[in-house]
Amino acid sequence: MGSKLIILLVIVLGVIAIAQLVRVNELTAKHTNRKDSDVPHRDNILNANLMLVFMIAFYASFIWLMLKYGFTGLGPAASTHGVETDWLLNLNFVIIIAVFFLTNTLLFVFAWKYVKRPGVKAYFYPHNNKLEMVWTVIPAAVLAVIIILGLRSWNEITSEASPEAENVEIYSYQFGWTARYSGMDNVLGDFDYKLTTADNQYGIVTRANIENALHMMRVGGPGEEGIQLIEQRLNDETRVIARQDRKSLEKNLGRKQRMVRLLEQIEATYNDSLDAYANNDIIVPDSLFLLKGQNYNFSFRSKDVIHSAYFPHFRAQMNTVPGMTTYFKFQPIYTTNEMRDKMNNSNFEYILLCNKICGGSHYKMKMAVKVLGPEDYLNWQKTKMTYDGSPWLDFSDAERATKEAELLEKYQAIAASVEG
Repeated sequence: MGSKLIILLVIVLGVIAIAQLVRVNELTAKHTNRKDSDVPHRDNILNANLMLVFMIAFYASFIWLMLKYGFTGLGPAASTHGVETDWLLNLNFVIIIAVFFLTNTLLFVFAWKYVKRPGVKAYFYPHNNKLEMVWTVIPAAVLAVIIILGLRSWNEITSEASPEAENVEIYSYQFGWTARYSGMDNVLGDFDYKLTTADNQYGIVTRANIENALHMMRVGGPGEEGIQLIEQRLNDETRVIARQDRKSLEKNLGRKQRMVRLLEQIEATYNDSLDAYANNDIIVPDSLFLLKGQNYNFSFRSKDVIHSAYFPHFRAQMNTVPGMTTYFKFQPIYTTNEMRDKMNNSNFEYILLCNKICGGSHYKMKMAVKVLGPEDYLNWQKTKMTYDGSPWLDFSDAERATKEAELLEKYQAIAASVEG
């Protein structure tokens, strides 16, 4: 802290000293009756040489800053499309840095070379069609290439996933994340916001959840008044209800009655066979476990406001928007332990962050992400239960060993597909 204060004081004092020297120069010119346009030749030469000195110092500081702070410390991209994203970003940096050095070199070298000299009149050069064409067409062509490559990468990331991709839903809310896996059938159960209750936070559609939501609307539950109670309060002639409170109750009653009609439509058209898709889903709050090499189809939705699912180490990000589902494909290529070795950090962990300022506790909206090898991933699966309370790997004792061996062999082949 002390050294930083000293450096700051030196900079401030240096600026003050330069300002005083400039002031002395102004007073000297005024004393000698020299006009502002009458700049001595030695001053022009000094300024020209200072241009070169500044250019060298400018480039040296830029290179130093890039070497010291230019890398974010995120390590190599840990997903397949992250590798492509890094390549595209590096291409942009190469172009930008090349243009930076070219334009600034021309600026400072020309200021040094074409310094005003006694008896030499400046050459008037107002226009050149070839130069106009060069600095219009070349930047446009370079931008077109960058945009085309970027669109190609974006279309690849967000295009329809392959059939073997595992479907996983990332559910966002203030201020946390929940992962929902599609189970052995690889089909996520449907969801509907109208079924969101204290017992069904994610709005998952099953016959039982539809009936429970209807019961909550009609009868009520913990912390929730149902239609019956509201009507009783409104029709109770022994109690006086203030006009404002009555309006509030009537508004709440109307909302619940409309919701009941919508839920009754869902109930009347619902096919009970769809329960199977939801019942074998696996809900994992506050953590996301992935298999190395597995192709994933991530779907994102939000309960409340716009969030942004940001996986910095995988170079992946997608907005989660209330009322709509967003998607992207994803394939991790390094396990957490492999990334620890690459980062030379035994405490390294992948993480999912929210990259939108979504409220007062936005700063703590994060979820741990673990990328596991085949054996560890299979062992983790053995510990998880489905939505209806069954084991994720629900095998009979007779077939358990064979089925688990088949899964392990499959996972090993998936992980091997991204080795090297």
